Amino acid sequence: MEDKIKEVQNQPLVHDFNQENLKSAFTPKIITLLVVVVIIGLLSGYFISNKTGSAITKTTGVAGSSSAKGTVVGSNDTSTFKDTAQGTLKEGGIDGEGAFHLERPGGVSQNVYLTSSSVDLSKFIGKNIKVWGQTQKAQHAGWLMDVGKIEIL
Repeated sequence: MEDKIKEVQNQPLVHDFNQENLKSAFTPKIITLLVVVVIIGLLSGYFISNKTGSAITKTTGVAGSSSAKGTVVGSNDTSTFKDTAQGTLKEGGIDGEGAFHLERPGGVSQNVYLTSSSVDLSKFIGKNIKVWGQTQKAQHAGWLMDVGKIEIL
């Protein structure tokens, strides 16, 4: 037992690392595995991005005057954009809230003030439309909505 203790005590605390003792972390197997993982990632990303049933409805020719009755533009995500309103779209918000508003029967108190980051509302000014959106907190507007989908009535 004492011999083992002396043997351990006589060993140096710091060992020399020779290049012969070092093994590369990038063996051919590891490099092949990394290449396969990258290829699988690229292919899965490509197929997911081209998945049918996109959340955004693609339309063409939605210029203001050429928009036909029944045209629908925007997202089909009814879980996010579950609130609806309809009226005539006019430009202008109220005290900095909303860039547009829907005029509805009943006067100014029934206006719905609108913003949208997904639909260009300016193409529908003066049109009778139905909007789907998400109600937002407002300081001045009676009803402030973030619009995700529009249908021309």
